[in-house]
Amino acid sequence: MDLNSSTLYKLMVLYMLKQVNFPLTQTQLAGFFLSYEYTNFFEVQKVLSELQEAKLINIDTKLHNSSRHTLTKDGAETLDLFRSDIPEAVISDLDKYLKENKFKMRDEVSSIADYYHDSVTKEYIVTLRFSEAKYDLIAIDISVPDETVAENMCANWHSKSQDIYQYIFKKLMN
Repeated sequence: MDLNSSTLYKLMVLYMLKQVNFPLTQTQLAGFFLSYEYTNFFEVQKVLSELQEAKLINIDTKLHNSSRHTLTKDGAETLDLFRSDIPEAVISDLDKYLKENKFKMRDEVSSIADYYHDSVTKEYIVTLRFSEAKYDLIAIDISVPDETVAENMCANWHSKSQDIYQYIFKKLMN
């Protein structure tokens, strides 16, 4: 089958999502396409939107600052049917990129921080999670007085989540 570029990009996204056992952000997916100069950011956005509309990927947009993309069963089946249409040079680029960036990408999506304003209490609720694979290792909801504190906690969570998890784990084991 002779693929047009949009179809090839869709198969490439499905391939990336199948190769990892964690969600990928739009930025992470676009990072590959931009690094290897396959296409531009706007084309990646279009491809992701079309894949979601076709129910080949799920996009979790509950977080303020990122969306997380996962492969659906239909997406996996589609990739299985058309995997052989992806040129081997492209597969090689994808595999190389994932090998070089998989741990960094996993770490980026393993710590999740978000907040919302509670209209009843007039406080901000900060939700902090540290996950491995599909399971939360720790999940914390903290009530804070203002948005600045909430934003700071979210910003710091990404760099400190592992230390905080280890600290709590050790304290609870003693």
